[in-house]
Amino acid sequence: MKQPSRWDDTIVAIATAPGVAALGIIRLSGPSAISIVNHLFPGKNIEEQASHTLHVGFLKEGENLLDEVVISLFRNPRSYTGEDIVEISCHGSGFVLQRVVDACIKKGARLARPGEFTQRAFLNGKLDLTQAEAVADLIASNTAASQKTALQNIRGGFSENLKLLRERLIRFSALIELELDFSEEDVTFADRKQFYELIEELQKSTQQLIQSFALGNVIKNGVSVAIVGKPNAGKSTLLNSLLNENRAIVSDIAGTTRDTIEEVINIDGLLFRLIDTAGIRKHTADLIEEAGVERSLAKIKQADLVLYLFDAAEEENELLVIKEELQNENANYLLVANKIDK
Repeated sequence: MKQPSRWDDTIVAIATAPGVAALGIIRLSGPSAISIVNHLFPGKNIEEQASHTLHVGFLKEGENLLDEVVISLFRNPRSYTGEDIVEISCHGSGFVLQRVVDACIKKGARLARPGEFTQRAFLNGKLDLTQAEAVADLIASNTAASQKTALQNIRGGFSENLKLLRERLIRFSALIELELDFSEEDVTFADRKQFYELIEELQKSTQQLIQSFALGNVIKNGVSVAIVGKPNAGKSTLLNSLLNENRAIVSDIAGTTRDTIEEVINIDGLLFRLIDTAGIRKHTADLIEEAGVERSLAKIKQADLVLYLFDAAEEENELLVIKEELQNENANYLLVANKIDK
C-alpha cells in the first residue's frame, strides 16, 4: 500500500563518486520522481510499470538525445527512502551526468542536499538513527572489520540490543511503580531476588553496550599505537620495519625525530595507526626537541597501546621506573627490548 510522503518536492543527485567511469548513477526520490523521468524517457510509459523493474532505452530532452540508459524503478514504500525512487544508470561522463541532472531539475526536481536521501529514509521510518550512521560508516569503511560492523548495524544489530535494554528498563520501572502504588496493601508483585536479578541484567546489558562502543570505535578509527622510548632507542627503525618502507629518518644522532610521525597499516583486516614519537629525555637545551618530548608524553596518554622501546643492556631498576611511569599514566603498554645484538 502506497504511503503518503512527508515532502511534496522531489530531489535529484548524482549517486556515484566524481570522476570519469564506465557508469554513473543519478537518483531521484519524491512524489514526482517517476513522472519526471517518464517525460525524459520516450518509448515506454514507466508510470505504468511495476516496482523493482528495469527498463532500457534512450533518455531525451525534447529532440536532444542525452544518453542510452537503464532505469531502475522502486515504488513507495518499498524503497530506500520510503518514497518513489528512480535510479538512472548512464555512462560515467561528468558532462553527461550533469546534463541529465539539469534535465530533471527543469522538469521539477531540485538538487538534493548532502545526506538528504538518508535523511528522508530516517524521517520516513525506513532507518533508525544507528542504521543511518551505519550507512555513513559503510561508505567510509576501509577494512574488512569496519565493513562487517557497518553492515551488521545497517541490518539492525545495534538497534536490537537497544530495544532489548529498553524493554528490560520498562519492565523494571513497571514493577517498581506497582510496588510503590500498593506498598500499603498486602500485595506482592515481585520479591527482592527478582529485583536484584533485573538490576544485574540491566547492568550486564549496559556494560555490553559500552564495550561494544569501545570495540566499534577501534574497528572504525583503528588502534592508535605510540612508539616511545629514549632518544636513539630504535623507534624510527621499528616504524620503518613495520611499514616496510623508509618513512622516518634513521640516524645514530640522538634526537633526530623532533615531531610525531603517523602512518596506518592494515593487519588482518584491522587498522593500526602507528605513531613514531620524539625520544624522551628529561633535560635538553634544544627548545624544538623539548616541544617534541612534550608531544610524545601527550601521545602516551592518548594511545590505545604504547610500545616502549628500551636498550636491552639497560639496568633492571631503570625498567622498573619505566613500568611505574607507564602504569601511573594508566597506559596499555608492551616493553620491547632492542639492540640485543650489541
